[in-house]
Amino acid sequence: MSHLFNSLDLNSVTEMKNRFMLAPLTNCQSNDDGTMSEEEFHWLTMRAQGGFGLTMTCAAHVQEIGRGFPGQMGIFSDQHLPGLTRLATEIKAHGSVAIVQLHHAGMRSPEPLIGERPVCPSDNEYGDARGMTLDEVYQLRDDFIQSAIRAEKAGFDGVELHGAHGYILCQFLSSEINQRMDQYGGEFANRSRLLREIIQGIRDSCSATFVLGVRLSPERFGMQLSEIKELAQSLMTEGDIDFLDMSLWDVFKEPNEEEFQGKTLLAHFAELERGNVKLGVAGKITNPNEAETIISQGVDWIMLGRAAILHHNFPNLHLADADFIPVQLPVTKSHLHNEGLSNKFVEYMRGWDGFISD
Repeated sequence: MSHLFNSLDLNSVTEMKNRFMLAPLTNCQSNDDGTMSEEEFHWLTMRAQGGFGLTMTCAAHVQEIGRGFPGQMGIFSDQHLPGLTRLATEIKAHGSVAIVQLHHAGMRSPEPLIGERPVCPSDNEYGDARGMTLDEVYQLRDDFIQSAIRAEKAGFDGVELHGAHGYILCQFLSSEINQRMDQYGGEFANRSRLLREIIQGIRDSCSATFVLGVRLSPERFGMQLSEIKELAQSLMTEGDIDFLDMSLWDVFKEPNEEEFQGKTLLAHFAELERGNVKLGVAGKITNPNEAETIISQGVDWIMLGRAAILHHNFPNLHLADADFIPVQLPVTKSHLHNEGLSNKFVEYMRGWDGFISD
């Protein structure tokens, strides 16, 4: 049997039944106040039913001002607990590990959506974002931690911190975006301080077996591969997290930076020491052959996005037939509806070039 179907221990009590994680996909299906909608519930629980060893929610914002898109799921208030609790219960009922991705869009929060200027580590012309005060940084840290506590109270197995794709934790990591002059800016140790304080706060506030993951991306938004490799290495060997999620945009590509070319981005991270931390990757894994190729390159798990949109039961289909051929793009709206996407999600997918045929 394929290594993809071997179980994987995330910590001493939490086991994935296979090596497939559902990517935290933007889908615009939640209610306007961030509470769980039937559409969001249906979309996610279908993937748990379809065989994913770990089902991760879309990015859930930890502050109202951190909302990044319409229909985003929230976790910044106890009013979100009933829907989150129902979701966690159903995901776990299908033998899938239930994880919430914690998120704040920072300067990428659209002003018309949040009703005020977005925030950023420092003043930034992009999106007319204003720099955060030190007290606001402390509050952001505490709200990430409180949202993790809320996720555990709802019954989730753990959380992932979204430190990638130019959102607020990534903005703090970026030497281009972060121009602060205090303990959260300047040298990389300071720029990564907020992420580390959130990790420590979650470890201090949640149970010892609560799963904690981090998502990083090594390129774009001022990211430097050398710094992200340094951070990835230290997070794994220090062992305060359980898994590291490297979002590579394309798992087969080489780095943009010339000095690091000659091997893939994936290889740069797969060669790092990882202790007991489980390393996985995301980025254009679209069919069984690609999934097998990537898992054979030394990572512990893979994450599926587009493939999981097209086939809610991709893991089960792969298990039944290692050579199954996924549906080819573009697909019809009816195909997506049958795969659990609501009209709102389908309309969002129209922004993906060549995805929908009608």
